[in-house]
Amino acid sequence: MNSTIETILKRRSLRVFADESITEKEKALIIRCAMRAPTAGNMMLYSILEVADQKKKERLAVTCDDQPFIAKAPLVLIFLADMQRWYDYYDHSRVEEFCGENGLEYPRPAEADLLLASCDALIAAQNAVIAAESLGIGSCYIGDIMENYEIHRDMFDLPSLVFPVTMLCFGHYRQVPDAPSVIPRFAEKAIHFTDRYQRFSNEELGEIFENRYAIQFAAEKYLQNATNIGQHFYLKKTGSDFFKEMRRSVGVAVANWCGRSGE
Repeated sequence: MNSTIETILKRRSLRVFADESITEKEKALIIRCAMRAPTAGNMMLYSILEVADQKKKERLAVTCDDQPFIAKAPLVLIFLADMQRWYDYYDHSRVEEFCGENGLEYPRPAEADLLLASCDALIAAQNAVIAAESLGIGSCYIGDIMENYEIHRDMFDLPSLVFPVTMLCFGHYRQVPDAPSVIPRFAEKAIHFTDRYQRFSNEELGEIFENRYAIQFAAEKYLQNATNIGQHFYLKKTGSDFFKEMRRSVGVAVANWCGRSGE
């Protein structure tokens, strides 16, 4: 097994960081590797926003579902789906005028453009994660950056064709023995299919989920009145207040992106 595979297989989220800064050289390598990620049509439909202002980190620790460790992260990067740069350049290049003269449609970016740009941003983010891990720097994804769209838009002066898809917190491990253990995943048969999508019977679903979470729930109690893993996870994730806010927030952002909000 080579070192790249080992780095990927041992990686897990890190939320407690050493009291050690990330050097400019390390940061430059992380960003350089992110920018070498595959990208749709080599258009690089993303931007990387570094949060250096400590007050902004502290505010993000609140707006991103009250996670104090965000404020303590030595490096915080927000990965943005970004069509604004290209459409600004299209304006500079008088593309709309060109389309009018040649009987061509000039559409505003829509949901498909947001999905494509989001893919670009997430691929770049994962490159950054693996590069950092290879340097002994751990990381944690913060999907909650998609919540509170209006607040984050105003905090970072985000135009309508820019959306924060994910945020990454980076920091050194405190010490090697302190590195967190790898969390189990679903069995491969639940994830890897050939030639067609596969749905599972109730019996198969029970086996898949109970095998995955049996160890975790040997020490963790179900929330509220939940009596099984499915009910617990619905309360904890899908039906939670933060998930409701994320749905609302993303809905506003998509409408803004597609020009339906009137803003």
